[in-house]
Amino acid sequence: MAKIVLYSAVSVDGYIADKNGDVDWLHGFEEEGEDYGYSDFYQSVKFTLMGRNTYNQILSFDVPFPYADKKNFVFSESLKSSNSINTEIINEDYISKVEEIKNSNEGLVWLVGGGQLNSLLLKNGLIDELILSLIPVVLGEGIPLFNIDSKLVKLILQKSKTYKTGIIQQYYQVVKE
Repeated sequence: MAKIVLYSAVSVDGYIADKNGDVDWLHGFEEEGEDYGYSDFYQSVKFTLMGRNTYNQILSFDVPFPYADKKNFVFSESLKSSNSINTEIINEDYISKVEEIKNSNEGLVWLVGGGQLNSLLLKNGLIDELILSLIPVVLGEGIPLFNIDSKLVKLILQKSKTYKTGIIQQYYQVVKE
């Protein structure tokens, strides 16, 4: 069975993007020669899951689609097709599709985001781990890491690492009840 990991940068006040969906606030925290474990994590990923807004944000970057070497699933009621390589649009029955991906595969599934998809999968017990890079900035408003009603979910801190830039990376296991 595949493991679903939410791997995301988040502001101290819990936002993954500003109110316009931008992530420019992440710049300025880079440390030369440090990728914060991203390369090793990415190498272990077989699939990505993301919502339409996250997908559109990624496409707006001035680079080719960065996950073309993975199988990608974009969850959207309105988006009907994709121009990206290895990308499938899922328009309905999101939970069944994620359960199918999880149960019929081995390896790591990266839940890229956004807030609505994060919340839906958490609420339905489909996220196994969280790797959160806490960025030392307060946005005040924006798109929260989890943005719809959810149930109480307990997490177990597996490890944390502090970087010179002030970023704290936290690894959590989701307690399955």
